[in-house]
Amino acid sequence: MNRSPFRGAVPDGLLYDTTHDMWVRREGGDVVIGATAFGIFLAGEIIAFTAKPRGAEVAAGRGLGTVECAKTVLAVHAPLSFVLQAGNEDAEERPAILNRDPYRAGWMVRGRPLAWEAECRGLVNADDYRAHVRRMEPAAEFL
Repeated sequence: MNRSPFRGAVPDGLLYDTTHDMWVRREGGDVVIGATAFGIFLAGEIIAFTAKPRGAEVAAGRGLGTVECAKTVLAVHAPLSFVLQAGNEDAEERPAILNRDPYRAGWMVRGRPLAWEAECRGLVNADDYRAHVRRMEPAAEFL
């Protein structure tokens, strides 16, 4: 089955998890986390999202919630350890915003990092993430 190559954004100023195709943004002492446009491209259009409950302690690599795509339900893996302070209720009620605006309105969770100094070293900048996408999808186009 032929499909179009990835065509999307990889904004500067965020950190990226190449293992799970997630992004992280620091906001004061908190982190905001979401799925990258490339991760959504790989999974397919998201039709439902559910975050873990407020107060949940999530270890790096473990599920911070789930997304439902056309053919499957997937765990969304945390790029770092944190205590969940809020899930994006708008995204849970209207999951299309995850597909349309994954880096702003389509964030998934906000939390307090548990091991920022150690774990942020495993994340990459936008240039390195673009190189990761190109290795997986040589015809990728970045907006």
